[in-house]
Amino acid sequence: MRPPIRDIAVVAFGQSDHRRTTDEQSEVELLMPVLHEVLDATRLRTSDIGFTCSGSSDYLAGRAFSFTMALDGVGAWPPISESHVEMDGAWALYEAWTKLLTGDADTALVYAYGKSSPGSVRDVLTRQLDPYYVAPLWPDSVALAALQAQALIDGGHIDEPALAGIAARSRRAAASNPHAQLRGAGVRQGDYVIQPLRTGDCPPVGDGAAAVILAAGDRARELCERPAWIRGLDHRIEAHSLGVRDLTDSPSTRLAAEHAGFFERPVDTAELHAPFTSQEVVLRRALRLGDDVTVNPSGGALAAHPVMAAGLIRIGEAAARIHRGVSRRALAHATSGPCLQQNLVAVLEGPEGPEGREGQEGQEGGVPR
Repeated sequence: MRPPIRDIAVVAFGQSDHRRTTDEQSEVELLMPVLHEVLDATRLRTSDIGFTCSGSSDYLAGRAFSFTMALDGVGAWPPISESHVEMDGAWALYEAWTKLLTGDADTALVYAYGKSSPGSVRDVLTRQLDPYYVAPLWPDSVALAALQAQALIDGGHIDEPALAGIAARSRRAAASNPHAQLRGAGVRQGDYVIQPLRTGDCPPVGDGAAAVILAAGDRARELCERPAWIRGLDHRIEAHSLGVRDLTDSPSTRLAAEHAGFFERPVDTAELHAPFTSQEVVLRRALRLGDDVTVNPSGGALAAHPVMAAGLIRIGEAAARIHRGVSRRALAHATSGPCLQQNLVAVLEGPEGPEGREGQEGQEGGVPR
């Protein structure tokens, strides 16, 4: 018998306008308007939040414990229940979700931010590679993604015109997203960065922030007219060594989706964290997504890719569609590491979800498998 669980929902989501550079703003100044947006949407004060969790990277900031500056802006005094992950904010949301599941808190604030513009993010990301065999070779993030894209082409799964079609579709979708950095049909595919990837196949370098508020049970219903209930959430990881992986597949994504209950019923929306066009192909194959699913209606990471916040934004965008009533059941995906090494999958449902489960807090069932 499964233990009783709590129903937990995303009740508010906010993000900054993502821009190529924000030299005039510190990370704190970039973040604070977004925090005010989600607090105002729920009519909460920081003192009402039961748990706070953030995601960011000291490597991007170039200094140790840089997240403490943002925490000062959030308000760490009087002392609050707080945690931080050196990871995309999607993993901070996972920690906050587990905190609420335990019953230790009823509300949680999750935020993430990243400023990639001051340095070379392609080189910074080499620090996540195997320090003995791969990192000394200095393959940057685009070079590794190009290896994955070429493996897909060699395997007959895609070709370069089809990759260009993914890029064009994503940026057309972003035309209606006021926060996107690149949007509209006028974005060119451009020259090769590293063959077979062209400029249009790669994510833009830019700065941005995002925040989400989670709430449990009746508290979620009080704070949001249409809560986006998290029906399943799981994350898995591939082998660290690229040489032992099939780069054309993502078993960890498929396993995370299975444990999150994704394959139980169809979804109408999928927000995939695919920074490169070739990675959308891998994720679609792993998740067996058909043409009946709307993929990245926000434009996805090809339209805006603030490192450390882009995965959290995928969850937020999926939840926002449920809030607006344009989606009933959605998948959100986040990734970290080279070539889709780590993958997180969340399944979100609106209040009209199957079996009326939004009114069954504390009942058996529904726990992520």
